[in-house]
Amino acid sequence: MSETLAGKRVVILGLARQGTALAKWLCEVGARVTISDLRHHDQLVDSLDELDDLDITYVLGEHPEWMLDRADLLCLSGGVPVDTPIVREALSRGIRLSNDAQLFMERCPCHVIGITGSAGKTTTTSLVGAMCDASGRLAWVGGNIGNPLIADLPYIRPDDVVVMELSSFQLEIMTASPHIAAILNVTPNHLDRHRTMEAYLEAKARILDAQVVGDMAVLGLDDPLAASLAGRAEHGIAYFSGRSPVDVGAWLVNDALVCRPRFDLPMEKVCTISDVNLRGYHNVLNTLAACAIAGAAGVPIPAMTEAIRKFQPVEHRLEVVREVDGVTWINDSIATAPERVIAALRAYSDRPVVLLLGGRDKKLPWGDLAALALQVCRAIITFGEAAPMIAQIVGELRDAQGRQVPVEQVGSLAEAIQIARQAAQPGDVVLLSPGATSYDAYLDFAARGAHFKQIVGQL
Repeated sequence: MSETLAGKRVVILGLARQGTALAKWLCEVGARVTISDLRHHDQLVDSLDELDDLDITYVLGEHPEWMLDRADLLCLSGGVPVDTPIVREALSRGIRLSNDAQLFMERCPCHVIGITGSAGKTTTTSLVGAMCDASGRLAWVGGNIGNPLIADLPYIRPDDVVVMELSSFQLEIMTASPHIAAILNVTPNHLDRHRTMEAYLEAKARILDAQVVGDMAVLGLDDPLAASLAGRAEHGIAYFSGRSPVDVGAWLVNDALVCRPRFDLPMEKVCTISDVNLRGYHNVLNTLAACAIAGAAGVPIPAMTEAIRKFQPVEHRLEVVREVDGVTWINDSIATAPERVIAALRAYSDRPVVLLLGGRDKKLPWGDLAALALQVCRAIITFGEAAPMIAQIVGELRDAQGRQVPVEQVGSLAEAIQIARQAAQPGDVVLLSPGATSYDAYLDFAARGAHFKQIVGQL
């Protein structure tokens, strides 16, 4: 039974999307809420206006320790690291840490599917939700994907299903696990936050730790780090693979996606690769993951097939914006790590690419991306805070014939788009797949993608 929060003193660190949704819900259940954000009032006007009619104490521009006096609970928004001094102080005082995802899962009346990974979380989460809907169950899709879900608690029924994207930032402090916990892949990401791959992997693995008898883990068999976590899954395991058959889960047989949801069920064909309306092999893997997850949740094969055939790309993920003068403009703003850019380049390896790279670096390796870009790119334009670093790495590479990719460095995304238009030729792809976060110039990757679409729409 989850604890009642009525009358409890709750401090929320970070007034972002998660913090705002959590504050509203806490006020509804009668908690006494204090919100602290390192930003100042003029940077938070929209969020503050949204909470204007609620009885909330605000502490802006700092995280003073006096807020912890008599606090019962400290809730962290995703952008707040656990090594922040006030968080360390809270732990030393024995104050419990939580977040919107933890509080939601402790109270959710129906089965929860949780999905994490370094890449593909949102596409897979959205597709699993569509599969559940196609089976006749009402699916509540959210979490890190956009809707924090905490506000939906009063409306969720026991026979519904929740499909929840979970980030490493959320998981690193959580002590609750979903009934079906999926780890798609674990590749270098967020090392500016987690410092080491070991810490990042550990954060992802926490999604499995509180599972109980009857729960299921779904792991990416082709990804070494995800597959290595099988020992953390103490109950049922399903896998998905593009290379090998599995006992339970989904895999590829020639051009067919097949699924065996349980040991006692036969293997069945779900669809063919041509039925997947998502470009690139990485999206075939995402679709296999969705089949394995939905199978574990009891979704019938025909519902999986129907959802796959209807499913369209999620915004900011290899999203075709428009074609101008024979040049296709693609918005892949979600690609905030070099690994994701590699997947995008492979998806468009059949056409010359003018690649837009830039933003704020996350201390990730760029060498493999630079080597691939050398093979498939007509030109590379770097922008933003990391532009000089990226330009230097790419500019130093030559292929076996001594060829270099032309690299141009600019200050902003708007400038990069104008240079790209000059560089691109009919039949080319201009690909915004930045490989870095947006936080040097935008609120988030979605704001960066929206700006890209706005400018490209006016070309």
